[in-house]
Amino acid sequence: MVTRGVSSGTAATREPGSSTLRSAAIAWRLATVVDVVTETPRARTLVLDVPGWPGHRAGQHVDVRLTADDGYQAERSYSIASAPEDARIALTVQRLDDGEVSPYLTDVLRGGDRLELRGPIGGYFVWGVALGGPLFLVAGGSGIVPLMAMLRHRAAVLTANSDARHGVPTRLLYSSRRWEDVFYRAELAPLAEDDETLEVALTLTHEAPPGWTGFRRLIDRRMLAEVAWPPAERPKVFVCGPTPLVEAVATALVELGHDPALVKTERFGPTGGSGSAA
Repeated sequence: MVTRGVSSGTAATREPGSSTLRSAAIAWRLATVVDVVTETPRARTLVLDVPGWPGHRAGQHVDVRLTADDGYQAERSYSIASAPEDARIALTVQRLDDGEVSPYLTDVLRGGDRLELRGPIGGYFVWGVALGGPLFLVAGGSGIVPLMAMLRHRAAVLTANSDARHGVPTRLLYSSRRWEDVFYRAELAPLAEDDETLEVALTLTHEAPPGWTGFRRLIDRRMLAEVAWPPAERPKVFVCGPTPLVEAVATALVELGHDPALVKTERFGPTGGSGSAA
């Protein structure tokens, strides 16, 4: 229920490994944009209608393919932000100034436009309520996207059952450069306020707004020791963000006594900021 640092703002899912899911994952589908939501000055969420979508698990991703008039194609992978229970697929894309794909997705696409995608892809960095908790999520920058799918899935399944929520207590530690760079900030605070078993801790590494009471540094070992569940509780840990942050956080958690087998990581190229966890 605690939201640290915040200034006072059904698709069917198949188990990985089934032949149906594998064949569906490699099929290209034509998706229609039904909405575009501004998350930050550089990030947009594309809400997509995908006919024949086979369902996904929280943490999976899709490949997006763009084709130019001359036939040139570019593909990029994007994590799914929506819960498996949602009827539509949501992809949150952060614009890279030198990118081939992200500027088109964030600045050009509008409602009614179409794009090709295939998925869902991935069976390692996934979580579902049935796997239980405690759950500890660590995100850097846009690494929050697959973790948000996990939080939304948890909320969709457990909202009406407070006893079940206590069986899956969850903590999120999320690092951003500035307050305006925080993805889903209008959603994270209410999620935590309405759920005493969900704690959200934010850290801002470059600039904080007036009255900020949260962390103001890179994620480090001391912060992890303060925010994470004790190793003895054997939490399921998911870490996603730029490679330096992910490697530093995973190393620090193991040094703090967490079981390496319970620490799952997903990383991407540098999009700003690095983690120390020193």
